[in-house]
Amino acid sequence: MAHARLTEGNGLPTMATSLNSGAEKILIADEDPDVLDSLARQTLLPMGYQVATAADGPTAIQRIITFHPDVVIASLTLPRLTAKDVLVTLRAQGLEAPVIVTAPVGMESMALRAFRLGARDYLSKPLREAEVVSSVERALVEARLRREREALASRLAETNQELEQRVKQLTLLHGIGRAITSLDQMDQVAGRLLEGARFATEADMGWLMLREDDSGQLVLRAQHGLPTPIVARLGQAWDDGLSPSVLVSGEGMRLSGDGLRRLAIGQACQTALLTPIRTRGEGLGVIAVANRRPRDFTQHDQALLEAVADYASIALINARLFRSLEARLATDGMPAT
Repeated sequence: MAHARLTEGNGLPTMATSLNSGAEKILIADEDPDVLDSLARQTLLPMGYQVATAADGPTAIQRIITFHPDVVIASLTLPRLTAKDVLVTLRAQGLEAPVIVTAPVGMESMALRAFRLGARDYLSKPLREAEVVSSVERALVEARLRREREALASRLAETNQELEQRVKQLTLLHGIGRAITSLDQMDQVAGRLLEGARFATEADMGWLMLREDDSGQLVLRAQHGLPTPIVARLGQAWDDGLSPSVLVSGEGMRLSGDGLRRLAIGQACQTALLTPIRTRGEGLGVIAVANRRPRDFTQHDQALLEAVADYASIALINARLFRSLEARLATDGMPAT
């Protein structure tokens, strides 16, 4: 059984459960202290609900804003503010809690106006415990269904957004595949691959390193968002502190926090994701993306970057074959087409 806790605020009592904080919340707004005590302490609290009370309209509004009740039981004869005003305020605040109005016999016309404003039920005074409990349970069923609908709508919106993003990513990967077959300049290919990697992973920054055939050094061939001193090294050998290890291990790497901050590139970003570009066990280079903001990359981001790296390996092999063909044709005295 839940236990009541009685506190004082502006001379007006408010009761709430001290246990079971996950229970549904009910606000009782009534000018009669006996009604407040009977409904709260004797009826609803023993059923496990969280309960708050208010003895006039302004206090009821305050309780609604701070307590966020699932159901409101409001008297049509509240001093300083009526249940009708409570209903209007609820709607103005964007709150959807069902409202049960109560009033002495003879005030049915006021109850009708309250219904037009959105009240869910009407109970005549003197109140009967069984009727109150039944009305509250019906209202809570409505509240639960509304929350379930809202949760389903939210999940559906998230799922649709994720599906749209996945379609964009797959379209992008397909576009990369088509683009690299139509480009014969490696700088163009590198730029296109890096652009696709950044878009697919929603990264702020990125760079692409390729291993030189002669020296074996990693050369910065494309970049986006890197600090100016590093940009000046475009087309030259550069050690970002990560790519050599990634190339040797053949495994992707996700870094953030202290592990990244200890490296030079960690001064420019807060999270980084790198993956090797390989073919038949040979390391050809590394493609990397990073974020200036503290957004960690996911396993899905890594899978997308690996897909881009696969396209990169195809592009590099094609470039090698093209250069080999050019050299052979030049030796034979024939122009390459």
